[in-house]
Amino acid sequence: MMMTKGNILIKNAAELVTCSGFQAKKGKEMSDLHIIEKGTVVVENGIIKAVGPTEEILKSFPEENYEVIDATGKAVLPGFVDSHTHVVFGGYRAEEFSWRLRGDSYMSIMERGGGILSSVKATKEAAKEELFKSAMARLDSMLSFGVTTVEGKSGYGLDHETEIKQLEVAKEVNEAHVVDVISTFLGAHAVPKEYKGKEEVLVNFFIEKVMPEVAERKLAEFCDIFCEQNVFSVEQSRRLLTKAKEMGFKLKLHADEIVQLGGAELAAELGAVSADHLLQASDEGIRAMAEAGVITTLLPGTAFSLKEDFARARYMIENNCAVALATDLNPGSCFTESIPLIFALATLYMGMSTEEAVTALTINGAAAVDRADTIGSIDVGKKGDIIILEFPSYKYIPYHIGVSTVEKVVKNGMLVFDKEK
Repeated sequence: MMMTKGNILIKNAAELVTCSGFQAKKGKEMSDLHIIEKGTVVVENGIIKAVGPTEEILKSFPEENYEVIDATGKAVLPGFVDSHTHVVFGGYRAEEFSWRLRGDSYMSIMERGGGILSSVKATKEAAKEELFKSAMARLDSMLSFGVTTVEGKSGYGLDHETEIKQLEVAKEVNEAHVVDVISTFLGAHAVPKEYKGKEEVLVNFFIEKVMPEVAERKLAEFCDIFCEQNVFSVEQSRRLLTKAKEMGFKLKLHADEIVQLGGAELAAELGAVSADHLLQASDEGIRAMAEAGVITTLLPGTAFSLKEDFARARYMIENNCAVALATDLNPGSCFTESIPLIFALATLYMGMSTEEAVTALTINGAAAVDRADTIGSIDVGKKGDIIILEFPSYKYIPYHIGVSTVEKVVKNGMLVFDKEK
């Protein structure tokens, strides 16, 4: 059951990595982590009250008033924000993974009824209780990796009933689990066989029959679409997202993952909060996103799993984008919630520094879910979402390849995960 809010004092951190800021960090700003050596953070009623050198903070905040954690020899960071996941789904696709290993493409599997459509069938057949239980277990695992906030998409229904069911489960999970779940409506995730060649009809269906209910019941904050060749065109994506914006949704976009279609440019045009994947994004699209303030959310685990080239993180940063990183946890193209894997791929294969990767999974991840004012950094006034590593520096995160360095997780000022217990 979800814990509420607590009072905690974390002292003597070898590195208090604050990632300080209240908006996304662009370009060169991503390298500035605002580190306090021998630092202390104080949380009262779930909100950060004070941040600074231990000697200074303890003069004003007596330890006897708090639960105290001595972080001597350990690094302390903001909780990670996983800003692109599909955490609620039914069924698994292990067989398809073996098909990909023998050379079958993701799109060819999808065209013969596998891929997303396979997960749609399993999710339609799953009871809400089953979806709830499996999502809770996934969030337990994500918490152990230091994740304190996730975005969770629908998209494994492609109809009215199942899309609503997914979003209802996401809402219930958010209320039951310590990890915050921010919901996104992704009805336009794939095209069922019966709508092939009639994509306009499907777009109309979502606009007229599903999105109004999602908006009225406040089941999702964001609306997303898979803008891709043989899925939804740029014009179809523009039409659906424009209507979504009119209904009060904030916008996200699966853009330029497999083909350079112009999704990045569309995200900039519409003022989307984030554009995600972007493996094939054009130079012009990248510059347009930087200028428009669109968060470029990169999903290296998916490229790795599909054996595709990685998105051009280095080029994006050098062109003043605000880059976020996320897992894209899903049952098909990227079945992992491993934050250490994402760090390793970003730093070893995408040209990102460790500092940039930390920023991408904290303050920029928060910005990708429009929460940079309340989470993503250790700043006074923000939620007390904090992680404590086993090691004295954040630099151990990618260095300890594929292994979690997170020892403790604090959520809303409450200790909610401790590897030592």
